[in-house]
Amino acid sequence: MSSSAPPLSFNPAGIELDRRQGLTRQLYEALRQRVLDGRLVSGTRLPASRDLAAALSISRNSVVRAYDQLYAEGFIESRVGDGTYVAQLPTSKKLSTKLSTGFSTGLSPGLSTNDLQKAPSAAEKVIHSPAMGRLETNHLPLPPVGPPRAFRVGVPAFDLFPFDVWAKLNAAFWRKPNLEHLCYGHPAGDERLRGLIAAYLRTSRGLQCTAEQIVITSGAQQAISLCAQLLVAPGDGVAVENPGYRAAGHAFALAGGRLHGVAVDGEGIDCAALSRLIDCRLAYVTPSHQYPLGVVMSLARRLELLAWAERSGGWIVEDDYDGEYRYSGAPLSPLAALDRSGRVLYVGTFGKVAFPALRLGYLVLPPTLVDAFARRRAVDVRHSEVSTQAVMAEFMAAGHFQRHIRRMRRAALSRRNALLNGWPSGLEGVSGLPNVAAGLHLTVRVDSLAREQQLVAQARAVAVEVNGLSSYWLPDSSTPPDLRAGLVLGFAAVPQADIAQALARLYKAWHCQPPSGRGHRRSGLCEEQ
Repeated sequence: MSSSAPPLSFNPAGIELDRRQGLTRQLYEALRQRVLDGRLVSGTRLPASRDLAAALSISRNSVVRAYDQLYAEGFIESRVGDGTYVAQLPTSKKLSTKLSTGFSTGLSPGLSTNDLQKAPSAAEKVIHSPAMGRLETNHLPLPPVGPPRAFRVGVPAFDLFPFDVWAKLNAAFWRKPNLEHLCYGHPAGDERLRGLIAAYLRTSRGLQCTAEQIVITSGAQQAISLCAQLLVAPGDGVAVENPGYRAAGHAFALAGGRLHGVAVDGEGIDCAALSRLIDCRLAYVTPSHQYPLGVVMSLARRLELLAWAERSGGWIVEDDYDGEYRYSGAPLSPLAALDRSGRVLYVGTFGKVAFPALRLGYLVLPPTLVDAFARRRAVDVRHSEVSTQAVMAEFMAAGHFQRHIRRMRRAALSRRNALLNGWPSGLEGVSGLPNVAAGLHLTVRVDSLAREQQLVAQARAVAVEVNGLSSYWLPDSSTPPDLRAGLVLGFAAVPQADIAQALARLYKAWHCQPPSGRGHRRSGLCEEQ
């Protein structure tokens, strides 16, 4: 600014303050915003605190405090003997406009509506194109929100969770926390919880592991994502079950992996087809209860899959998402319990036993991988969240966890039976219900994609959640569309009474007559569609 040019003066007209709220804060925000959007340019002289207070009819103290905050943040500067001025700040060309610019639109001077509409596309200029492309082609839909309802997939009976016990344990933790817990912890997670998880897996799954092999994660999805980040290089082939858990596929694809959908038959993933994938370094599987078909991988297929990993030097990511739920006999031993060459990474979660929002999962790793996984997790979160892990450790140590699992298994079995007994028979184009020996959902085959979409839409219209099996397939699958069709129904999310009500609405939506009498299974007859 030339020394001969008089400084610009600030006119407080247009500043409106609500006397029901803090005047200092409002004045600070008004002046700050005018500096940021260019209405108060660098070098503008501000009124003396007494004069501005008189102009706005507020106390001088309110003005002084607002000026002090602006001065502390560098928005204004004081010149000895010469008053207060807007500091010399860099201003973009769009924002450096004259004070005469009109503000009738409510936009900052120099910013047009078109500028605001273009703003979201800035990500394309900031994020490098390969990553942006992978993100666009592997968009993960948001999970369903709101309270659980029939027949939501992936939700346990968390209405039965002992929240009173959990609240007492949580309160006890915070009443007198161990000061060690409040410091930076190990990125692999709480040591006590890791030990209790290892003990639980040894007794319930026959998985001989130690606390040192376990890394705590924020749910199973973070565990899968860590596997993708550390085991998959751009261009590597990754085998995923097809149909399968699409969120896992997204994680591997975002890491640069090239997804190979491998068919699933009555014994699990097709290992013969897997062996033909010469570029494949990793296979993601759900052997205890295939997601979403519900197949339990046979022992012969498990041994064949382990042989593939040992022979090819590949990795197996085993997602045991709902292995606690087996309705005849004990839960099956996982692949990791059979592994003798250190090729299996076991993913577990508390979300299917407690509730999904807990966001607590874990990885059981070959010993040689633990340090790398802990260090990679530290990059994202530095160290683990404390209280949830400590409370879960106490929950397990006191015996609540095992009791809760037994209760959840009984509840899931009752809710499964309610669905089986109330399901409408004779639905046109719909196969009979399968035998459900494990898990929290079942899948019913449908003879065409059009029929699947019709049934899903009709269910949605009466507030019943039914997933189409076709959404679980990879988009480029060679399987004909009609062979991908089916219905996927979770049966554990709500009590039996809610299941009965939902089935009654489905009868009406699908043009069926309800069963003629109590206890008559599958006796409804459907009208012509």
